[in-house]
Amino acid sequence: MLTLRKSEDRGHVNHGWLDSYHSFSFADYYDPEHMGYGPLRVINEDRVQAGAGFGTHGHRDMEIISYVLDGALAHQDSMGNGSAIVPGDVQRMSAGSGVRHSEHNHSQSGTTHFLQIWIEPKFTGIKPSYEQKHFSADEKRGRLRLIVSPDGRDGSVSMNQDAFLHAGLFDGDESAELTVAASRRGYVHVARGSVSVNGQQLRAGDALKTGAGTIRIEGGKAAEVLVFDLP
Repeated sequence: MLTLRKSEDRGHVNHGWLDSYHSFSFADYYDPEHMGYGPLRVINEDRVQAGAGFGTHGHRDMEIISYVLDGALAHQDSMGNGSAIVPGDVQRMSAGSGVRHSEHNHSQSGTTHFLQIWIEPKFTGIKPSYEQKHFSADEKRGRLRLIVSPDGRDGSVSMNQDAFLHAGLFDGDESAELTVAASRRGYVHVARGSVSVNGQQLRAGDALKTGAGTIRIEGGKAAEVLVFDLP
């Protein structure tokens, strides 16, 4: 099973300070055909203008992953964490029983471009937690580097769900494969550039739903790709 979702078919809203594309139903964008995929509930591609951001707001029972493509995202939360997330960083916040946080682009000129990913948790009501790690371009070059997992294996960030997230950079002859086990499903999101996934040509913003089996990525042109292995 391969189901292609084109970039231009996503939900879109432009508030001026925020230009956002929604892969799944979110806020005022509702599409009953695109409510999520397994526990993967949100992929928002956000561009936040200089000096703007998301004011303090609350979350519960959600695994929230931030993946910055360009610029920097300043994070503050009610657990006492404060950090700047830059390209290569992966931040995971488990909202659990409840957390409040804010996110801002403190640059005076540049836009912050990032992916906001929400995954429904395996267990609800847990104590909120936070983790952030950096993965260099070399670690992702021509391969699918595990960046988020249930148990933090191979130096990845951990999360409260039986799901795995890989990131890769592909250009020219570089290629990689990932095998999704029986009874599980895959989801490929192209963050930038273009690439071939199992013979399907994808460009920035496109996504491909898969079932079990092999996901093969090749023929990239300055491509950055996220691949989810989901229950």
